[in-house]
Amino acid sequence: MPHTQRQQVGSRGRCSSPLLPFLLLLSLAAQPSQAAIHIPSNYHISDLKRPPMITVQPESVTVFSVEDLVMSCEATGNPLPIFRWTKDGEEFDPGSDPELKVSERSGLFAFYTLSNSMESLKQYQAKYVCYASNELGTAVSSEALLNTDVLPSQQKEKKVTKNSEEGSSIILECNRPQSSMEPNIHWMDWNLHHIQLSERVVVGKDGNLYFAHLTTEDSRDDYTCNVQYLATRTILAKEPITLTVNPSNSLSKSKRPQMMIPTGSHSTYHSLRGQTVELECIVQGLPTPKVSWVRRDGEMSESRVTKDMFNRRLRFSNISESDGGEYQCMAENSQGKATHTYTVTVEAAPYWIKEPPSQLYAPGETVKLHCQADGIPTPTISWTINGISLSATDKDSRRSVTTSGSLILKDVNLGDTAVYQCQASNKHGNIITNINVYVIELPPQIMTEDGITYTFTEGQKAVLECETFGSPKPEVTWESGSASSLLADPRMKPLTNGVLEISDVTHDDDGSYTCSVQNTNLSINAELEVLNRTVILSPPQALKVQRGNTTIFTCLALVDPKLGSPLIQWRKNYQKISESHIDGKYTMDGPDLKITNVEADDEGMYTCQVITKHDMAEANGTLTLWDRPDPPVLLQITDPKRRAVTLRWTPGDDHNSAVLEYVVEFEDQGLKESGWEELLRVTGNKQRVSLPLWPYMSYRFRVIAINYVGKSSPSKPSEIHNTPAEAPDNNPEDVRSESKDPETLFITWEEMDKRNFNGPDFKYLVLWRRVVGSGPSWQSNYTRTTPFTVNDIGNFSAFEIKVQAVNEKGEGPAPDPVIGYSGEDVPLEAPMNVGIILINSTTISVNWEAVAKETVRGHLLGYKVYLTRISSRSHHRGRRSREPESTLVVETGANEEKKVISDLRPYSHYALAVTVFNSKGEGPQSETMSFKTDEGVPRPPMSLMLDSPSETEMTLHWTPPAQPNGVLIGYLLQYQQIVESDDSPMQVETIEGPVVTHLTLRGLDPHSQYRFFLRGRTDAGDGEPIMREGATTLDGAPPDTINLSPGENLVNLSWVAKKRHRNFSFQIYYLNTNDGSKEKKTEKINSSQSFYQLQGLTPGSDYHLRFTYSNITFWKTDIKTDGTGVTEVQPSFATQGWFIGVVSAIVLLLLILLILCFIKRSKGGKYSVKDKEEGPMDSEARPMKDETFGEYSDLEEKRTASLPSLGEESKLCSEDNLDFNGSSAMTTELNMDESLVSQFSRPSEGPEALQGLPDNSPLNPTAVSPATNGMPNSVTILD
Repeated sequence: MPHTQRQQVGSRGRCSSPLLPFLLLLSLAAQPSQAAIHIPSNYHISDLKRPPMITVQPESVTVFSVEDLVMSCEATGNPLPIFRWTKDGEEFDPGSDPELKVSERSGLFAFYTLSNSMESLKQYQAKYVCYASNELGTAVSSEALLNTDVLPSQQKEKKVTKNSEEGSSIILECNRPQSSMEPNIHWMDWNLHHIQLSERVVVGKDGNLYFAHLTTEDSRDDYTCNVQYLATRTILAKEPITLTVNPSNSLSKSKRPQMMIPTGSHSTYHSLRGQTVELECIVQGLPTPKVSWVRRDGEMSESRVTKDMFNRRLRFSNISESDGGEYQCMAENSQGKATHTYTVTVEAAPYWIKEPPSQLYAPGETVKLHCQADGIPTPTISWTINGISLSATDKDSRRSVTTSGSLILKDVNLGDTAVYQCQASNKHGNIITNINVYVIELPPQIMTEDGITYTFTEGQKAVLECETFGSPKPEVTWESGSASSLLADPRMKPLTNGVLEISDVTHDDDGSYTCSVQNTNLSINAELEVLNRTVILSPPQALKVQRGNTTIFTCLALVDPKLGSPLIQWRKNYQKISESHIDGKYTMDGPDLKITNVEADDEGMYTCQVITKHDMAEANGTLTLWDRPDPPVLLQITDPKRRAVTLRWTPGDDHNSAVLEYVVEFEDQGLKESGWEELLRVTGNKQRVSLPLWPYMSYRFRVIAINYVGKSSPSKPSEIHNTPAEAPDNNPEDVRSESKDPETLFITWEEMDKRNFNGPDFKYLVLWRRVVGSGPSWQSNYTRTTPFTVNDIGNFSAFEIKVQAVNEKGEGPAPDPVIGYSGEDVPLEAPMNVGIILINSTTISVNWEAVAKETVRGHLLGYKVYLTRISSRSHHRGRRSREPESTLVVETGANEEKKVISDLRPYSHYALAVTVFNSKGEGPQSETMSFKTDEGVPRPPMSLMLDSPSETEMTLHWTPPAQPNGVLIGYLLQYQQIVESDDSPMQVETIEGPVVTHLTLRGLDPHSQYRFFLRGRTDAGDGEPIMREGATTLDGAPPDTINLSPGENLVNLSWVAKKRHRNFSFQIYYLNTNDGSKEKKTEKINSSQSFYQLQGLTPGSDYHLRFTYSNITFWKTDIKTDGTGVTEVQPSFATQGWFIGVVSAIVLLLLILLILCFIKRSKGGKYSVKDKEEGPMDSEARPMKDETFGEYSDLEEKRTASLPSLGEESKLCSEDNLDFNGSSAMTTELNMDESLVSQFSRPSEGPEALQGLPDNSPLNPTAVSPATNGMPNSVTILD
């Protein structure tokens, strides 16, 4: 055994001083058969020795050129490993071979050849094993096989020509070169186009081209086999083959299938597990045979095999032991069949079932290395230590190998550190794995951070980590903050790796947990927080939707607030759904998934997933497309009877909504205008029904299916079915007398439905007789319609009447008679002995004697009491004439002989009469009786108004009651303060005399609201009150706050008017502090206005405002108007007021004269027709006044009415024509000059602005002469 050095590093407990973090990772990524020892990266330890580990294995290689001979091996370890090699089991030193060159660097050893001859490389054909060693052991690589071969090359071949007859089979041979490489075969023509393969023409695994039978189209001279080697990237084109197919006269003769490959009926195929195996059957025959495959000793799994080359090959990729068995290919055509059976045997090179891991061990531990492998035949397990077999090492009682191949090492010590190799071998090969057994002492450390908070939701499995590392492996214990023991709870499960698992956590598990390393002072704390699990309160439902509609799935969940806002993910049939922004198919809005334009593809299961950062809840709903059902089909009428048939049908598609019921409809062929009518309904599980029918009808039937969505279209109608005629089954109903006219008997009834006629020639038999004992004989008559009238039979006589249905087949059943009466007449007599009893001022009782029954001449309906109010008993002058009479009519029942009548007017004159009435009308009135009602209490006064002359006084004005109901003697006033408790005392004022209409109350509280009640009074008592609420009015006061909003030449003022205050007047004094003008004031302003606009201010100026009343200033402020102020310039001659006035007057006069001249020129010699008509008219012109010569337009008249007439002889703009009259000239002057004056005059206010003008200025009113209206007597016009 190699010498090992005792090594002890680290210390117990946590490292207190910072050490170099070091990762010990013994891994072999390229070889899964080799495990690694993991030391956590956060385990603090200084430099640590590591056993060797091969990271890159030497690979088997076939050498085709000298450049291909490279054999390498890579390994890690500390110290770095030293490499050595064996060749076919013998020590081999590549560095000592002169024809090899060695490359060595850290962790890598490689050698390659220096020879230029392939022949010299044959000596290196062997099995190579790499050994990597350091002081902790030796790692052994897998065997790498090195072979040599020559590259396939083009061989010189003879041209091949083949002849055959049409219909025969043939094989074109490829003769591919021998090589260890497997080529791809391509049959092509001269143009490098592939030969068309089919079931008739296929390529075998040997590369040959097989024809099941030939056709004349197969003749060609360029069948070329191209052999492609992918590894060397070469293609070898073989010599083209010429095939000539001669036509055959025996072409119609078919041929049975025969095997071309393989021959015989049975073959055995040996393979190794994991290989790719192809079984092949190529057949000949005419017509081309069809080939199929079956497994004879079991079911062939389609997932394990593929079929290629038109079913001629059965391929197993990665074949396994379960694929071993018998497989048969069968070729068939119309002439017969041929078969071939393959027996497939699958063996296996060794492969690992269980590999022992590389681990750290502490002295004294027992090491168990369980190494299990399988293969066919079963491999043998052998062990080596550092590449040396156990038999060649020293015997050690602590070491043993079990019958299953496991290696047991008891009571290990530091000297047992080594690399152990487990090797499995059978006839197909061997495999090896390296296991590092590293016996070392390392102090324990806890790798998990202290104070971690773990958050889980109810019901989850909580995992609290406590990762430790050390050698020997540290043992940890868990404790909780609660008093209960963790081991006593079956949900608590401490794992060997230090993790504490808590199944199905609850809120009771909240709290602190402590992980401690036994026999040390090492520990960490962990906090467990348990939140409410996410629960879906309203899961998606099973929806049924019609095609094209929109539907919504809703998924409402309850989420613990600490989990934050959840993500709602929707899936359809487990596939994630994304929101559709183009077609809008899916729209996700909060908990809702909206699906638009539902189609058949949208059916399926929809899953709502509510995902939080710690848990997820999901629920499923389904979407089913449903629709109205299809109509039933195949209607059949069976079992016909006299009045019934059986209707059968076949249901249509219900479209995922079960049929709830069927509606059977019929159409009467003799009455098609009635259309289809419902006959009856049956439940949806029925497919036939017995239909009741009427006699003498021609039927067609149809059926409508109804489901939850709606009705189907009607089915196609059935055949026509006719029922025979019969006598009527019943008679008309509701036979009665509705006689209205005297001396007539009016008999009527409900018309029978035509379907109840039951036959042709239907009519009614009407019978009647007087009710006198047994009565006289029945009188009768036939009619086809209702009603029927019998005349001259007396007033209000009783008759028995009946109506019977009759048709051609006979009469209906005998009807029962009913009593009817002939027509009524008005009563003959009035009620007698009418009496009146006064109950109170508004109620009386009236009574009378009943009239004789025979005088009623009809059915007594009752009595009518006519009550007429004639007038009031009041002595007021003119009152009786002012009140119109009003009549009240009160009806009673037939058996009533007295009536109490209420709501009469007190203190009134009434007249009363009584009549009796029947349905024909009223009889005569009884003798009129008069009576008077007693005095009553008044109605409320008609009005009540409140007026407050001062803060403590209130004057009440009222008008008397419209209905005093007696002699008014005065009024009663009650009033009280309105308080929240509504318990203030009521004050009472008695007002004597009916003529008083106002009253002033003094000493009222100015801060209180009052409620006033005023009643009229008679000797009968106090009347109904009129009520008003109000308060006294406070003395006026100025506004508390005034808001100002300046503009350019104004300022808006607003304030809030005080409630209950009298109107208050004030004025505003305003002073422009910029131009030194005098202070001005406004008119008086009322405080109730709440708004005032002060106008006429100068833009951009400062103003001082003062608000006053009664010479007292109650508020003042300064403002500045908007805009730019007028800049004062130095006075000059051109800016003097008098100069501007003179220029303005001259310009104005010139403008007026020019306008007059223009008018004269345009008018010429025309004159005002109106003036002409108003003046004296020549007698000769009178007859022409109605002719067209005398016509003129209103426009012309208006245009000339304000101007003087200009004669034809007048000179243009002569002196006489410039003499203006009246105010018309003045009006023209003012209109024309308005804009001019505004250009020359500055803004001014009041008459003071005109003081600077000369006396003769046209802008100075004092300079205008009344005689000339401000115009000169004459003026010179310059042409």
